[in-house]
Amino acid sequence: MATTINKQRLLNHIFTTAKKTVEVDEDARPVLQQFIYGLCRENATREQADEAYRFLCERFFDWNEIRVSSLRELEEAFAGMSDAEMKAQRLIAFLQEVFEIHFSFDLDKLQKEGLKQAAKKLSRYQAANDYIVSWVVQRSLGGHAIPVDAPTLRCTARLGLIENEQDEADARATLEHLIPKAKGALFTEGISRIADDYCSEEQPQCSACPLCADCNYAQEMGIDGVPAPRSHRAKPR
Repeated sequence: MATTINKQRLLNHIFTTAKKTVEVDEDARPVLQQFIYGLCRENATREQADEAYRFLCERFFDWNEIRVSSLRELEEAFAGMSDAEMKAQRLIAFLQEVFEIHFSFDLDKLQKEGLKQAAKKLSRYQAANDYIVSWVVQRSLGGHAIPVDAPTLRCTARLGLIENEQDEADARATLEHLIPKAKGALFTEGISRIADDYCSEEQPQCSACPLCADCNYAQEMGIDGVPAPRSHRAKPR
């Protein structure tokens, strides 16, 4: 496990790298739309999520049309993602549940409630999980939350920012203690890019990673003999 000093050095390096390589949305989406984008974003790259969300907005007339569409139609939006069918199922389930409760597709009233109460209500939706609720809290509700999906968990554990045995919820609590609220979104985008570009589950490209000098995993496996840098691949559809 990295020391506190090493963790801060790692985080500063992540922030510096992220400012040069990623963009953070400045305009918050409405709560319902942010929930849907978070569903697209979990275990996916920024580019994949943007394309999936754009597909949903451009191919369908409104959220109600998506609610009554078939799984096959919606799976196309998530093409290239390993869990496309599950994402489509969760999207339909979420929109159906919202419609049955509110008879509309507007959750912005949650912004007027206390943060804890709003997060609690979001977590009650069957399609919700810790990642999506944290994403909405971070991006639309003005709270401090670090959404943790599988790539984020893998990358932060290898770096030594969290313990190897921590699950997503425990990792989130640890990261929220380390990362200032104002830099939460920058960290989320930055660590996602590092995970996608260098820190793959198999054959990570440690020698090319800008964080390798301070990374526990890279030091344990030894820099010599690490696979050569790969070119940035096109995102699948």
